Amino acid sequence: SGQKIDDLLPAGDSEGESRKKDSRDFALWKSVKPGEPSWPTPWGNGRPGWHIECSAMAQAYLGDAFDIHGGGLDLVFPHHENEVAQSKAAGQDFANFWLHNAWVTTAGEKMSKSLGNSLVVTEVAKRVRPIELRWYLASAHYRSNLEFSDSALQESAVAFQRIENFVERAAAVVGDVELTSSAINSDFATAMNEDLNVPAALAVLHEVVGEGNTLLAKKADAAALIGCLTSVRQMLDVLGVDPLSPTWADDSKNAQQLESALDYFVQQSIAVRNAAKENKNFDAADAIRDSLRNAGIALEDTSDGVRWNLEK
Repeated sequence: SGQKIDDLLPAGDSEGESRKKDSRDFALWKSVKPGEPSWPTPWGNGRPGWHIECSAMAQAYLGDAFDIHGGGLDLVFPHHENEVAQSKAAGQDFANFWLHNAWVTTAGEKMSKSLGNSLVVTEVAKRVRPIELRWYLASAHYRSNLEFSDSALQESAVAFQRIENFVERAAAVVGDVELTSSAINSDFATAMNEDLNVPAALAVLHEVVGEGNTLLAKKADAAALIGCLTSVRQMLDVLGVDPLSPTWADDSKNAQQLESALDYFVQQSIAVRNAAKENKNFDAADAIRDSLRNAGIALEDTSDGVRWNLEK
């Protein structure tokens, strides 16, 4: 963090400072307080300090040395600096690289539980698809704040859909393509190698998508289109948003459109079945139910009406 020890101020914890060799020290192990969990030690019952918890978890799951440690910019000092100090003192190499991210903000304030302005992912995912939400969150540089708004989220979703549209149209022409590291666009790689400069990388991606749309419009030869599609999908794969990846199989735009269309036709059948039951034509009602079941669609009569789902 570049902090100088002579510039540091005492924590202001008079009770704790009286038990420290130096008022600027931090506690590896804290003495127990009423109502807190504690464990016995040669120095009395206590619990881990804030910083040692993270070093212990990192060592337990990642070992004495690992590549990347992430965290918010607000944790650089004192938390991460203290993690390094105590881990080095224990003989561990600890993290080779540190990535400190800025925040998603709303009305200029950092989203946090304490401020009560945080968003629940499951709620946001009702407005856009998860893959579109990931695209939106990844669009800003990780060290820059991202001001959240519904309008920006929707604009980002539309931008991703244009890319997705190219991928699906091109794949319909040339079929599946093999994604290999050699397909990475050099300008895209350069941008990502510059401190994960995603905004610059996305500019490259949009440019290649534009070239691909031109190839589709001109009905160019398959080899050129394959190269373009492979490049685009490889870049999307690096960002974790390749729409044809099995990861997003249940999240595709086509899947949602098909579900909506299927729901329309099932609801029509349910309406006809309800009318048959009201007319006491139970044979016809059962025939509709059985016909849907043969198609893999199960009906459930509930107090709130008829529900349907796909049989597994």
